[in-house]
Amino acid sequence: MIKKVYILVFLLFAGHIYAQISPQSKKITQKFFLEYEALENITPALQKKKGFTNYDELISFLNSLVKKHPDKIKLSFIGESQKGYKIPLVRLTTPNTNEKIKVWMQGGLHGNEPASTEGLLYLLDKILNDTDYTYLLDNVDLAIVPMSNIDGYLKQNRYAANGLDLNRDQTKLMAPESVVLKQAFSNFNPEVVVDFHEYRPYRKDFSQFSDFGITSIYDIMFLYTGNLNVPKNIREITNNLFVENARKVLDKNGLMHHDYMSTGKFGGEIHFNQGATNSRSSATNCALANTISTLIEVRGVGLGRTSFKRRINTTFLIAVSYLETAYNNIERVKNEIKKANEQHNEVIVTSSKSIYKDNIKAIDLDSNEMIDLEVTIRDALKSKPKLVRKRPIAYLIDANQKEIIEKLKTLGVKLETLTEDQEIEVEAYLISTYQKDSKKYEKMNLQTVEAKIEKKTILFPKGTFKISMNQRRANIIPEVLEPEAPNSFVSFGVLNTNEQEILPIYRVTN
Repeated sequence: MIKKVYILVFLLFAGHIYAQISPQSKKITQKFFLEYEALENITPALQKKKGFTNYDELISFLNSLVKKHPDKIKLSFIGESQKGYKIPLVRLTTPNTNEKIKVWMQGGLHGNEPASTEGLLYLLDKILNDTDYTYLLDNVDLAIVPMSNIDGYLKQNRYAANGLDLNRDQTKLMAPESVVLKQAFSNFNPEVVVDFHEYRPYRKDFSQFSDFGITSIYDIMFLYTGNLNVPKNIREITNNLFVENARKVLDKNGLMHHDYMSTGKFGGEIHFNQGATNSRSSATNCALANTISTLIEVRGVGLGRTSFKRRINTTFLIAVSYLETAYNNIERVKNEIKKANEQHNEVIVTSSKSIYKDNIKAIDLDSNEMIDLEVTIRDALKSKPKLVRKRPIAYLIDANQKEIIEKLKTLGVKLETLTEDQEIEVEAYLISTYQKDSKKYEKMNLQTVEAKIEKKTILFPKGTFKISMNQRRANIIPEVLEPEAPNSFVSFGVLNTNEQEILPIYRVTN
């Protein structure tokens, strides 16, 4: 009986929140987020009044571009969704001898974020048909996956068909779409990456701010990494060059922006998480491959076709800004990546966010005015190291660990095997504390461990895998192999272990 009363109270409370939001949303749109009517109706969804681009429309649109521009665009398919839809990859370039910069863009990784896909389709049309943008292909080799999560997109559902969030699956690689997307990314080997998303501006916990709640005022939020295993120069050029140029474009067009924030409860208080360090999502995962990587969040989830042209135009403006910045800074970007590849910093296994009070902008739902709101920020962009280990020169993995070896290959990591039995002094991981979650996260039972490092001399048999840390994607390796790392194969339960066990992974430090 008590349980039923709680449920009833919750439903009434939730209904009250949305009753407040619904009539206000039109007023908010009219005042702060007017539609961008100047956008041309050149993509499938823009040519109809309801719904979004479906799969047949997507393929027809792409084929029409290929037919018209066979010298500039190539269409291929990187694999299939779980429902059997072929996932298209579009490659744009021009046949000249200029040194080019490789840029990877993707949209629709979350299926309920349609402006990300439509914005990339709009970009494809403009970059092929509008002379204001066609010049970009002289210096840019561009790869685009416009609809990454087709099954989710066709249902306007965030998740893949098996219920996985594809932007929480970038290290464990449990969804077929994650595997083919990451493999295509690794094969293309880009220098600049932009992953387009939309975010939800009306959140339930926003009802607890001001008198009757708030909503977000930002047209766009930039998510770039604060992960300390990403070389500092890569983090700096991402923010100070690429994101900064995009900020100027948004300012010029009267669009509000901020670094990405999401909310969470800590000790009963709502805090705002700023930035990210998690290698399970694209912004950090791609940056760990020493690329300029940003995830773009446009204000849109839950809005249907409201301000749809505005959201598409915002996506388009950012895409063009990143392409222009890449076009104009080829040598600088390549030099910074080369510099990052040559760094051999300590391994930051775990880190903590800086916590402080600050003001953000928001829209007050009662007054329909922009307000300053003091909140607690948990800032991943100002992370501090906690558990630090000496950087190994290589890792060794037992030959029977086929699953994690395949995942490393998909992540673009280069491996070799011992050609003969070899006695090697290593550091072994002894699991000293262990806890396994009974509740699944992303269909996995998470493991929380602590490991003691023990020096051993072991005779490793022929066929043992050796992973050198002297490679471009070296920084992703400890993220998945160090057992305490929050997105490691051990943490996600891909590699099961237990207390007092020795892991089948070893560090070579000499």
